[in-house]
Amino acid sequence: SAATAQGRVSIGIHFDPLIGWFGTDIAAVNNDGARPGINAGLSLKLPFSSNYSFSTGLNLINAAGRLVCDTETVLELVNNETVAANEPVVYKIQYIAVPLGLKLQTNQIGYLTFFSDVGLDPKVMIGGKADIPSLSLKGEKANNELKMFNLSYHVMAGIEYGLGGNTAAVIGIGFENNFLDVTKENGTQPVDKVTHRLVSVRLGVNF
Repeated sequence: SAATAQGRVSIGIHFDPLIGWFGTDIAAVNNDGARPGINAGLSLKLPFSSNYSFSTGLNLINAAGRLVCDTETVLELVNNETVAANEPVVYKIQYIAVPLGLKLQTNQIGYLTFFSDVGLDPKVMIGGKADIPSLSLKGEKANNELKMFNLSYHVMAGIEYGLGGNTAAVIGIGFENNFLDVTKENGTQPVDKVTHRLVSVRLGVNF
């Protein structure tokens, strides 16, 4: 009966607190701390055996990070803004993502099912803003400084706790990292690759 329950298509909702930070590939541009965010959305499990499933869904990701550059830079926001060397810029980015993964799960043990999920996440930016504390700017539109498309990989592990019938509470921990550059190089800005890394806590319910 446990195998039969695990072999069905299921839909879930989740609301995941997360921490985001940037990684860079040159010494002139550096991460300057992590920022909180949220990943909320729907998940869909499509089983092809009792313990293996394709996973997908739709996520709305609100994530952020802080960058500093060791030289003066000009950012193309609503107006061109000159940021002094070593002054932080906070980017706040909204993505719509469609995760495509492989989910592995154990047979049900009492009320518990243990799972892992790995895959890729194509994503489209639907909003980008920047805060520049040194210039007292907050929430400036930053689409000209951020790339629209990206692709990341995700790894997640967790537990599903049966609540009765086909309903289960889900808790887990996940890591996500973009393959592609998050920021553009406009004008005299340093040529770099900035990746966005996220650690999240999965809080959800499957039906």
